[in-house]
Amino acid sequence: MLLNRVISTVLVSFAVGGLAEPVFAQSTSGVPNATRTINGLQLPPPPVQFGGEIGTLARDSTQWWTPRVVPPEDAPNVLLIITDDSGWGIPSTFGGIIPHPTMDALAADGLSFTSIHSTALCSPTRAALLTGRNHHNAGFGVISEQSTGYPGYNSIIAEDKTTVGRILLDNGYNTSWFGKNHNTPAFEASQSGPFDQWPTGMGFEYFYGFVGGDANQWQPNLFRNTTQIYPFEGKPGWNLMTGMADDAIDWIRRMHQTNPSKPFLVKFAPGATHAPHHPTQEWVDKISAMHLFDEGWNKVQEAIFDRQKEMGFFPEDAKITPWPTDYIKEWDKLTDVEKKLFIRQVDVFAAYSAYMDDEIGRVVQALKDIGEYDNTLIIYINGDNGTSAEGGLLGTPNEVAWFNGVNAIPAEEQMKWYDVWGTEHTYNHMAVGWVWAFDTPYPWMKQIASKLGGVRQNMTVTWPAKITDKGGKRDQFLHVIDVMPTILEAVGITAPQSVDGITQAPIDGKSFAYLFDAKNADAPPPRDTQYFEMMGQWGLWHDGWFLGTKVNRAPWEGFATPNPDPLNNQVFELYNLKDDPTQSTDIAAAHPDMVQKLRETFIREATKYQVFPLDASVAARMAAPRPNITAGRDEFVYTSPMVGLPQGDSPLLLNTSYTITAELDVPQSGAEGMILTSGGRFAGYGFYLLEGKPVFLWNMLDLNRIKWEGKEALSPGKHTVEFDFVYDGIGNGTLAYNNLSGVGQPGTGTLKVDGDVVDTKKMDKTIPIILQWDESFDIGSDTLTGVNDADYKPPFSLTAKLEKLTVRVDRPQLSDADKVKLQAALQKASD
Repeated sequence: MLLNRVISTVLVSFAVGGLAEPVFAQSTSGVPNATRTINGLQLPPPPVQFGGEIGTLARDSTQWWTPRVVPPEDAPNVLLIITDDSGWGIPSTFGGIIPHPTMDALAADGLSFTSIHSTALCSPTRAALLTGRNHHNAGFGVISEQSTGYPGYNSIIAEDKTTVGRILLDNGYNTSWFGKNHNTPAFEASQSGPFDQWPTGMGFEYFYGFVGGDANQWQPNLFRNTTQIYPFEGKPGWNLMTGMADDAIDWIRRMHQTNPSKPFLVKFAPGATHAPHHPTQEWVDKISAMHLFDEGWNKVQEAIFDRQKEMGFFPEDAKITPWPTDYIKEWDKLTDVEKKLFIRQVDVFAAYSAYMDDEIGRVVQALKDIGEYDNTLIIYINGDNGTSAEGGLLGTPNEVAWFNGVNAIPAEEQMKWYDVWGTEHTYNHMAVGWVWAFDTPYPWMKQIASKLGGVRQNMTVTWPAKITDKGGKRDQFLHVIDVMPTILEAVGITAPQSVDGITQAPIDGKSFAYLFDAKNADAPPPRDTQYFEMMGQWGLWHDGWFLGTKVNRAPWEGFATPNPDPLNNQVFELYNLKDDPTQSTDIAAAHPDMVQKLRETFIREATKYQVFPLDASVAARMAAPRPNITAGRDEFVYTSPMVGLPQGDSPLLLNTSYTITAELDVPQSGAEGMILTSGGRFAGYGFYLLEGKPVFLWNMLDLNRIKWEGKEALSPGKHTVEFDFVYDGIGNGTLAYNNLSGVGQPGTGTLKVDGDVVDTKKMDKTIPIILQWDESFDIGSDTLTGVNDADYKPPFSLTAKLEKLTVRVDRPQLSDADKVKLQAALQKASD
């Protein structure tokens, strides 16, 4: 008998891999608009068995559509905001003198959290925030640009640590990420991929931002998803802070009007207030007119601390650490030129911070405009670490110089940038005195994991539909790892046990959603222990006690000899934060047993969370070799123009000998333009034709430019132009011994045309560590900024035909004698 029908019934539940997956129909099952929520233990959810009827003919069958996954009913939108390099004492919301009316308003309409903690450095904090795991556990013991080949330091978020974006995406959310992305490994940032560690590969359907630690806000290395874009071209005054707010607002409106019932997650991560400090002139004028800083950093610190006490954040008898005169001059000890320069530096910084808060306000207003403000969980975290001291004691017009060991440009020399400070002509940072003041009441700053100035942040949480204790304050100890589980609880979904078939590691954080309720205002914190570690300085909080290593390297001393034994070669300090909330009085001598107990606890936590092996090096790790698409290659051949190859995936010409050979065909009309460039206005090199003459130029941190130039323009026809550089040093192999002697050494460059030498020069010094990281390796034209504004303006496209470009590198190798000498020096430093 002909079988006319095979009937499939509606599946109520099933099991795959041992995980029961109930399906809850929220509308008639099988119809086109059918929906379901999932328990989320397995992501993506297993396929649903067909629930209709299938006969031999369509007329004898019943259609059935798989219900699409939606979050639980009334699940909120999530706006997750994290700012950059901003200490506890910056926003007006928490006693600072820089106006933050958006954060003020959100605090008044929600809760203020006074004791959430970071990791002391940017991308480690962001990895912890995204995954709910401690930063070493998420592979980010340091920033990607310092990554090393150990699980806790390789800058790879492993597949068993799925992000909050992926979890919400698979549970029915629209997900997006705007601004800074410092969690893609530097060696996976090119268009060659892979893209699984980009935002779009980590569960964020839409990305609009930059890849790396910082970016020129006027001309950023900007991406939409994984494609580089240039929205600033032809738009004088365009700024990324406004650009990303515009794009976020547009995305929110489009998602809402396309499907008003579908909630969204927005990760909003401004570049502010990381260097370069690039606010608009309007905001610089506003802040300068307020004269907030005219009395200097000591008076500013006093004013902030007084406001913090007045607002009830600290008791009247609270003390702060005395001004660190061994490191930072008091204001009245400065020269008049220094005072004038430093006020300009901080006015621009403060303008950047206030401008950022205003643009965040526009995004919040967009939620109100579409009627979604009340049901949006808004988490606004001030800073991914304390304020940054990477401008050095005097500040700098070019932060790239600091990363190459040039961190004390005299104020008198810096004054030539005074009128353009904060514009596209600077990659600016401020003097350390302001940094110390902005972390009030806590000592120290970014990079320092053993002091609260490096790790304590503040935060507002607003959710009008659920949080009724408006204006409430919460002082419980929290960490950024607690944010992810809090979001999951607020949404009403469960952390997955399996994602893409991979069993998930436990989440280290704990939800603090219970603190949203006024009756829990004084409830205990979600944990009693938390470790901290960054570049060999470390601390441990346990039930109100805080053990920390005494600061043995100031953050602006990146080229200092690193501590050879950062686990044991330390002076330990102990604080009772219940009695001493500002970490002002060391009581280690009175409690040796507690010091020992907490040291043992740190070792246990460090073992558990992949903190070992400890490494106190800073600059050495920045220049150390790591995986990239150039690893193991000594010859690179290009036959057509190409732009946008990031520094981490391009041939590195630092601390090595190299030869660049270009085979060109010059038209009858002559030629000009860029053959090859890497870097930009603030550090880099360029090989180009200027009025037909071949030029090779090294931009030495925007402080000096060394140029080799041919005497005559190239005639029409085929030519070979070559730049050969012979490096005198023994190379960056010395970095493996915590020794910088092999980098930044002299060398001799020779420019040739058709085999004939046309210019030769010796460089007394070379750039040791890094070029301008937010600029790319470009062939045939120049993107973003040029290496020499006096010669050309980008894109400066090459008008000759490039037939072949060859880059050969000849990296120095350490001899056996070199290794013996370096090992002896390392051992001596350890003894």
